Amino acid sequence: MLAQVALIQGLSAVGAGLMFGLAALGTGIGFGILGGRFLEGVARQPELAPMLTIRMFIMAGLLDAVAMISVVFGLLLLFANPLVSHFLTLAHHGH
Repeated sequence: MLAQVALIQGLSAVGAGLMFGLAALGTGIGFGILGGRFLEGVARQPELAPMLTIRMFIMAGLLDAVAMISVVFGLLLLFANPLVSHFLTLAHHGH
């Protein structure tokens, strides 16, 4: 039973690391595309710069929100893993 809990914790750490890394990668790519398109839009129509700036910051907030959600789920896997709780409950009841 202890080996199964250790396996779950180890694989949860790998999964959380993947979640953190992919969230950072996706956010970085998203910010790069967003910033590039913003600069293209402002270069094409400078009079729309204030409106485009507001929209860019709204989208930047949404990009960060997606990354933060991934971080929260990764931390949940690391520190409050429901699978580990389930296995420990089963071990306590002797199943």
